Amino acid sequence: MTQMNWLVAYPEILLLVAACVVALVDLTVTDPKRRVTFWLTQLSLAAVAVMHGLALNTGLSAEGAAASVYGMQGLVVSDPMGHMLALCAALTMMVTLAYAAPYVGERDLLKGEFFTLSMFVLLGISVMISATNFLVIYVGLELMSLSLYALVALRRDHGLATEAAMKYFVLGALASGFLLYGMSMMYGATGSLDLATVLSTIAKGQINPTVLTLGVVFIVAGLGFKLGVVPFHMWVPDVYQGAPTAITLMIAGAPKLAAFAIAIRLLVEGLAGVAHDWQQMLIVLSVLSMVIGNLAAIAQTNLKRLLAFSAIAQLGFMLLGLTPTVIDANTAAAANGYSSAMFYVVTYVLTTLGTFGLVMYLSRAGFESEEISDLAGLAKRSPWLAGVMTIFMFSLAGVPPMVGFYAKFAVLQALVVTNDPGYITLAVVAVLLSLIGAYYYLRLVKVMYFDEPAVGSPRVESRGGAGALLACNGAAALLLGVLPDGLMALCRDVVVRALAG
Repeated sequence: MTQMNWLVAYPEILLLVAACVVALVDLTVTDPKRRVTFWLTQLSLAAVAVMHGLALNTGLSAEGAAASVYGMQGLVVSDPMGHMLALCAALTMMVTLAYAAPYVGERDLLKGEFFTLSMFVLLGISVMISATNFLVIYVGLELMSLSLYALVALRRDHGLATEAAMKYFVLGALASGFLLYGMSMMYGATGSLDLATVLSTIAKGQINPTVLTLGVVFIVAGLGFKLGVVPFHMWVPDVYQGAPTAITLMIAGAPKLAAFAIAIRLLVEGLAGVAHDWQQMLIVLSVLSMVIGNLAAIAQTNLKRLLAFSAIAQLGFMLLGLTPTVIDANTAAAANGYSSAMFYVVTYVLTTLGTFGLVMYLSRAGFESEEISDLAGLAKRSPWLAGVMTIFMFSLAGVPPMVGFYAKFAVLQALVVTNDPGYITLAVVAVLLSLIGAYYYLRLVKVMYFDEPAVGSPRVESRGGAGALLACNGAAALLLGVLPDGLMALCRDVVVRALAG
């Protein structure tokens, strides 16, 4: 039932208040390591994560399939899928800050605004995940994006970072314009900004099909920019390389969960009636992303640019899960693809955290471990770090028993079980392109184990807590590959309940 229910937005309200408190408290902190600010931020994020975890458990234990509660005049929704993605986003931000603290501290970036802006990034993500209205989605998107622009430019004395911030800002503004223009067309066609009303209006069929189709095109283009898929990927390699690695991880991690969430909210919960239009667009974006992302990554010598093109290919693979069984009214059949895509994006973020966390672990003041050659001989210098990085690379390549293998398998089975020749062909193409992608991931493993370290390579120093976190990160990527059923079942359950709500 729709009502002015503030309880629906309690985690976001807590996060907003906590961000303001952190900003004020930091004014009194004199410790250059910002321990008080760091731990206050982490405790705030942990509290938000607990609130989402409790709400997720309550939603899953609710009687019946529908466990969605609408509030604030129907602008936001509290449902298990939203709480699970928000929980993952909060945990992702906590891990990101834990990896980032030593890195930014050595570069004089450990300031109050770093923590405050990080919390506003998460707030924007949370708003997007829970939104059921076009404008609320846009507000959350801009809150997240503007905070990220500022974070990329935080290192003001660094030319590459400033250039990356400018590119990110200009292309991000273009993407926001595309999305906003598409939303305005949807309003013109349906007379509403509410996703449920848009869905029912399209189902009635009494709308201008040309305006509706153009609106879908612009919305998918805007989503493509935010996901960083081809042909809207121009900003990804430059921003990944130019931004400080801690900020690169912030862009590569939690925002991907938000992008998946708004893809489900907009395309499935709002535009399912024109699925035949956006399905075809997603298939084209997916195949182009896997082709160009994998081929371009082979030529890279910079590790962060390689991971950027890898992200383009990985997200292209994830989009495949959003394409099958959409028009079929069978919720369970439709949820198979969506839950596979959700599992894929959650586990991809897990692997990305560890990969960039290890890059920061190897970096030192005055030395950025950003080139592939910087990994040469890592197995001799630090065998356990090389082993953890190998787990991440095998997972991204889809080598069993890592979690990346099961994630790819889940998406492929969602295509194959449709028994549609087109989708089966698409699955074969995806497998072949993944084999190409395996080359550059395995090349990194070869560099770590078989290349000699360069003369004067810095010694790998212990970083205590960051090392333990890396080990846990690697263990999670391995264990979830061996025992994926629990997470997969959870993804399927929350998606089914979201569709039923």
